[in-house]
Amino acid sequence: MSRVGRTPVVIPKGVEIDIKGSNVLVKGPKGEMQRTFPAAMTIVVENGQVIVQRPSDESGHRSLHGMTRTLISNMVLGVSTGFERILEVNGVGYRAEVQGKDLVLHVGYSHPVVIEPPKGISFDWDARSRQIKVMGYDKELVGQMAANIRQVRPPEPYKGKGIKYLEEKIRRKAGKAGKV
Repeated sequence: MSRVGRTPVVIPKGVEIDIKGSNVLVKGPKGEMQRTFPAAMTIVVENGQVIVQRPSDESGHRSLHGMTRTLISNMVLGVSTGFERILEVNGVGYRAEVQGKDLVLHVGYSHPVVIEPPKGISFDWDARSRQIKVMGYDKELVGQMAANIRQVRPPEPYKGKGIKYLEEKIRRKAGKAGKV
């Protein structure tokens, strides 16, 4: 049984939390986030920590308890330090570049693919290591943008060409057998 919900969320210096009923507003140096949580969960700030309490030990309340605590923790971590997701571009002639705020991908299509970042997201391209860095304070949005970039040209199993997450392993397949 998980005990994630019982762990308090420590509030670092420079982060302010405002709780009004089930609405939580978190402000920090990287930005501000607001989210509405289920009314069943009780959220309080005590001694520089956020504590989430559940009304009963029902299955639904237990799962909401852990989820609420994790979402608040991600909000606090995001506005204080931020999140990043790294993608790797593999393939001959495949490359990316940052033009202004936009990410431009050259990945084997007849045209470059331009990806515009939403508010709170920024891109970085390292040509040496061929890595795209997606950075932001909203963990959900950073993960979604990274998934959208990967979807432009997912890695293929024969040569491994495409855009993949840095930690992702591509299962390679053998090609056609040659004539004897």
